[in-house]
Amino acid sequence: MIPPGSGHPGDLADLSTPVASDAGEVLRLAQDAPDLASVDARSTVCRACPRLVAWREEVAEVKRASFRQERYWGRPVSGWGAAHPRVLVMGLAPAAHGGNRTGRIFTGDRSGDWLFAALHRAGLARQAASTYAGDGQELIDTRLTLGVRCAPPDNKPRPAERVACSPWLVAELREVLPTTAAIVVLGGFGWTALLPALAAAGIPVPSPRPRFGHGVEVALPQGPTLLGCYHVSQQNTFTGRLTEAMLDQVFARAGELARPA
Repeated sequence: MIPPGSGHPGDLADLSTPVASDAGEVLRLAQDAPDLASVDARSTVCRACPRLVAWREEVAEVKRASFRQERYWGRPVSGWGAAHPRVLVMGLAPAAHGGNRTGRIFTGDRSGDWLFAALHRAGLARQAASTYAGDGQELIDTRLTLGVRCAPPDNKPRPAERVACSPWLVAELREVLPTTAAIVVLGGFGWTALLPALAAAGIPVPSPRPRFGHGVEVALPQGPTLLGCYHVSQQNTFTGRLTEAMLDQVFARAGELARPA
């Protein structure tokens, strides 16, 4: 595991950053964070969920054979990108050998290969790939975020873990929503995590809550427009359930919505 303050690219935490050890402390530290950088820093040292802490650190110690020479991040992963985005991209959780290895969401895994290529084609990323933190990648008026900050076993966080982690997302949304015109939501789990977080951040959500689907578009009266998109998982991209053309269509629409009137 890479300790906070040791110089890893993009690491905003240091040894003085307060650490949440349970769900109550997550809520307190997220609500008290004075700015977006503080939300990001505090979330990356969180230890509130014992199962997730044990799993992410075990993965960082054992490693995948192809990455055995690398030092794994092994900590929670924060949102990343523009501090005042026009487009927000919502995922569920970091990959065990992707974000949990590199320290940056969607960086260094097959899902990220698809996502960053699409963002680049849409003019929302400087480079078509992102392989490690500090690789020169830059998002353009765009930010990536996630509902659960730790890599979960089998990519399935438990309901209680999603609830415990949600204050980090709510605090992040409060900081970035004033400029956000479109939120691209990758997958049904991300959609389920986002809607209550939006409500907690002060954005009214229709009742009954809109259902997820690829290409679904929901314009929130007092907030951004939500765009549903199948997740860029290998299960979807390898089978053709999600194609480059389908992904490009969603991000082209996000770009349209993000352009100033």
